Amino acid sequence: MERIETMNRIHELFEKKKENILSVFYTAGYPNLDDTVSIAQHLERAGVDMIEIGIPFSDPIADGPVIQASSKAAIDNGMTLKLLLKQVREIRNTVKIPIVLMGYVNPVLQYGMDNFFPDASAAGVDGLILPDLPFDEYKDMYKEKMELSSLYNTFLISPTTSEDRIRKIDHATNGFIYTVSSSSTTGAKKGFLPEQLEYFKRLKSLELKNSYLIGFGISDGETFSSACNYSAGAIVGSAFIRMLADSKNYSTDIPEFIKLLRP
Repeated sequence: MERIETMNRIHELFEKKKENILSVFYTAGYPNLDDTVSIAQHLERAGVDMIEIGIPFSDPIADGPVIQASSKAAIDNGMTLKLLLKQVREIRNTVKIPIVLMGYVNPVLQYGMDNFFPDASAAGVDGLILPDLPFDEYKDMYKEKMELSSLYNTFLISPTTSEDRIRKIDHATNGFIYTVSSSSTTGAKKGFLPEQLEYFKRLKSLELKNSYLIGFGISDGETFSSACNYSAGAIVGSAFIRMLADSKNYSTDIPEFIKLLRP
């Protein structure tokens, strides 16, 4: 397989920006099948640094009720991985910020890993987050293939992840590490507990080579700002999807939502 020569936008982002990075997650094909493109466009215009587009899956066990419901609705709308890559191609006609696809490994396996990596890269995807892809399997079977397609892979770490594993993930990572704020499912929460802040402090003291973003529980300006005190930035998901469900006008509601997070 020939290497696809492209400058990875995730690399460019973390090279030029070291703090207050805002990444926003939303589910492809939700609330409506064709919303994937326009949401990305509105997010970039609102000043978001990176977007994570969720690959809908029928059994999203690590996700909270908001993302689970959005995933089911997207599948009911007719969203598929093939259609998502087509939508990413359309997004790339106007959107320049990094695009990460996040989801469970099963739909990617069904698509075919060897086909998916080059297809995703050609569509304009910069990185993947596949939380249930085992680390050793990634290193042995997929790391080289992803790198040949100029795709960055991101692993999740949590308060229960050992320092040894964190360092192994850091060594094998290009781009950034996804720091889960708590050992629970996704979902917007109010503020961080003292033990979560201790975890962030411990992580900061490790002086990892890669930047990391904090996700799970980021829902407002307070939690975003707090996360940024300990990391390069944060990822917002459930709170944004909840807003999309209630929105009557993305062109005004998305910028207002982003302004609440990062005034």
